[in-house]
Amino acid sequence: MSLSPTGALRHSGNLFAMALDVVRTLPRRPFQAREFIQQAWFVASVTILPTALVSIPFGAVIALQIGSLTRQLGAQSFSGAASVLAVLREASPIVTALLIAGAGGTAICADLGARKIRDEIDAMQVLGIDPIHRLVVPRVLASMVVAVLLNGLVSVVGVAGGYFFNVVLQNGTPGAYLASFTTLAQLSDLWAAEFKALVFGAIAAIVASYKGLTAKGGPKGVGDAVNQSVVITFMLLFVTNFVMTAVYFQIVPQRG
Repeated sequence: MSLSPTGALRHSGNLFAMALDVVRTLPRRPFQAREFIQQAWFVASVTILPTALVSIPFGAVIALQIGSLTRQLGAQSFSGAASVLAVLREASPIVTALLIAGAGGTAICADLGARKIRDEIDAMQVLGIDPIHRLVVPRVLASMVVAVLLNGLVSVVGVAGGYFFNVVLQNGTPGAYLASFTTLAQLSDLWAAEFKALVFGAIAAIVASYKGLTAKGGPKGVGDAVNQSVVITFMLLFVTNFVMTAVYFQIVPQRG
């Protein structure tokens, strides 16, 4: 990737143009159902176990920090609600996005990059086959679906881990922890987290696909494209998460 300002602007514009092409191509028929199922299974297979393992320490750290803080403030009865809010609103979508980008996105970028340097993409275009419709759209949809499902998994595992560490290690009250779930948390928090995961999955797949389709320079170029896709995806995810969280707080009234 060029480090000049014009090069950065050009790559940003090309990435945005590809995202628009993906949206425009979504309703086109025939839908590549077989490719979608294969990619969804592949992305799920490489992310389920790491996601579950990463969500346990996330939930534990959140529970320990919040449990210590609420005990100092004399508000132990709200530790469950605060933990659920932290896991549900922020930790679950972020963990899901990082694993989708780090495991699934790298595989997508490497696959498309290998096809690019072997001139398979150019051969498809010569035959009149649109690579966006044939290769990119199924991968984007697969990443979005898997991200939504993984977000639910992270939420369950994170809340369960937080319950265990709060009740067992910090001598919290199980009834108070469970009863406080609905004190501050609401159903809209879950829908917002799922929507975040949906958007994050799309961003990770689009960036990975773009870097894969623009890879050049042989195997080294593919490796560089994979590294760049991860870095770009992480930066976009954190910026997007901030914007979506700020909009959510302005739209949805919070419980006191």
